[in-house]
Amino acid sequence: MSRFLARRLLVTIPVLFGIVFIVFALARLIPGDPCRAVLGERATDAVCDDFIQRYGLDQPIPVQFGLYLGQIATGDLGESIKHSRPVTTLLVERLPTTVELTVWALVFAIVLGIPLGLLSAYWRNSPIDLGTMVFANFGVSIPVFVLGLLLAFLFAIVFKDSPISLPPSGRLSSGVFVEPLVEVWGIEDLDGLPRGVLDFFSGIYTFSALITGQWEAWIDAARHLILPAVALGTIPLAIVARITRSSLLEVLGLDYVRTARAKGLRERTVVMRHAARNALLPVVTIIGLQLGALLSGAVLTETVFNLAGVGRTMFEAITGRDYIVIQGFTLIIAVTYVLVNLVVDISYGILDPRVRAR
Repeated sequence: MSRFLARRLLVTIPVLFGIVFIVFALARLIPGDPCRAVLGERATDAVCDDFIQRYGLDQPIPVQFGLYLGQIATGDLGESIKHSRPVTTLLVERLPTTVELTVWALVFAIVLGIPLGLLSAYWRNSPIDLGTMVFANFGVSIPVFVLGLLLAFLFAIVFKDSPISLPPSGRLSSGVFVEPLVEVWGIEDLDGLPRGVLDFFSGIYTFSALITGQWEAWIDAARHLILPAVALGTIPLAIVARITRSSLLEVLGLDYVRTARAKGLRERTVVMRHAARNALLPVVTIIGLQLGALLSGAVLTETVFNLAGVGRTMFEAITGRDYIVIQGFTLIIAVTYVLVNLVVDISYGILDPRVRAR
């Protein structure tokens, strides 16, 4: 297993370097003047000359790239041009929202998607199979912003003042507050990386409220996440259900499954104990890809439900030509995506020991 992990880690190094280079180049190929995009009417020629010199945009591109590599090697992602704040600070503020939303959306997709796929394959060509696949196709087809608006209208307006009413936007209700971990644990004098890590986890409201026993805040934060998680998780749910069905149907036709049936085992035992484990290999791949895609930021979902996460931040940075934020956020997203793929590879070795021998 150690050699297996070492090979996977070595492969990630050129991938990350390539991502950094491509993002750096594309950020500077975006049409428009970053000075005038950021400063607007205040962007006089003299101000823009000072702006370009201050951010090193007058240097040759190879020189800028070399300076940027040296900067990120020290853990410094730079300072936002638009907000005049460190990119790491923006990450600590914005990334927890996207992480929290992604986890809830993926849990929703997995908890419903895999059982639906298994049922559909088990009852192949039955009304259950037909209904499941119709639901899956519906989930893939409907745009996220349409589903989000429909859910908000239904549960916030139609069912208003009813037991199933849900908040249509934001992360917490007015007057509800989640105390940061440093305050709850009485360690406010922390500084540097430890303080940043605790502030990051404090921004994941359902997690920090759960581990500190702030039950009222946890319930409120969870209720605010239900609608955006359902809207964001519907497409992954449909994909997971369809892949689970097709993978299980393929495995059920293999020789060892026919042998298990010939031994007189019950069909449920054949499916759950012998076929499902091998059928989950492609499902794990899809879940990993969906996790990486969701973590990259759901612009439409965050906009519809008024959530300040990675998606909205990246959109604002691209339209405002904020190169530093684009590069910093993309680098963190790329690292996360690579780590997710590494976890998927490890899970392959657990689910199928033959993979470790390759």
